Amino acid sequence: MLLVTFSVAAGPFRPGALDGDEVVDLSAHVDDMSALFGAAALPALDGPRLPREDVRLHAPFRPGKIVGVGLNYVEHVDESARTLDTAKELPTRPVLFSKPGTAVVGPGEPILHDGDLTEQLDWECELAVVIGRTARKVSREDALVHVFGYSIVNDISARDQRRSGQWFFSKGQDSYAPFGPAVRTADEVPDPQTLALGLKVNDEVKQKGNTAHMLFTVAELIADISSGMTLEPGDVIATGSPQGVGAAQNPPQFLRPGDVVEATVEGIGTLRNPVVDAR
Repeated sequence: MLLVTFSVAAGPFRPGALDGDEVVDLSAHVDDMSALFGAAALPALDGPRLPREDVRLHAPFRPGKIVGVGLNYVEHVDESARTLDTAKELPTRPVLFSKPGTAVVGPGEPILHDGDLTEQLDWECELAVVIGRTARKVSREDALVHVFGYSIVNDISARDQRRSGQWFFSKGQDSYAPFGPAVRTADEVPDPQTLALGLKVNDEVKQKGNTAHMLFTVAELIADISSGMTLEPGDVIATGSPQGVGAAQNPPQFLRPGDVVEATVEGIGTLRNPVVDAR
């Protein structure tokens, strides 16, 4: 099932499911998407149906925490070493960082370009893992049973704000975690390591990859993170970016007000966001 959070005109947010060109209203079954985390079964698609063009999609939910994964594709490790002064060696364990919930915006909402803070605003299309069951010290073999579904995070990064070697301020500013447009439930993704993903800026392809090329699989990431940090329902893991970030273009290219960014993951959809001047 492809789950969404939507509204009609200025109405309240409602849980729904995309079914072709229609959105099925699930509000008779649950109040919001988070009520489905850990549920024994998903609701039937028997609610009112609305044309897709008549609704506005929002971020699926507000994550409890967002755990980011850096340098999780070989080609991205190589390009980062060339352009971002990171290590040339492949990491032996996942490189982790966090993004606050205040960084989340939904589909169609603006990515804020504040020229007083950055002139190097960059993109990173990433498969997002939505945790559905509490995970603490889980094994790699058992990890995927804790997944509710999969979505998209665009890991927006201010490359010139990597203060003191840490990434939190660079990646945690308002609007730096576009999230959505939907969550594909895990039962419909038998293998998360086979998904094509990519990103366009103003219709020009910048990133093209496949989750098969991750250094650490979704299961390995969950096992590693949960070894010392409890993952709770509604937490999100942004699993890393393939090659093709703006800093690695020749010459480097960064986002500017007026740009439109489209991040796509196979089976989930396209997360589209405009870039606007925040000054």
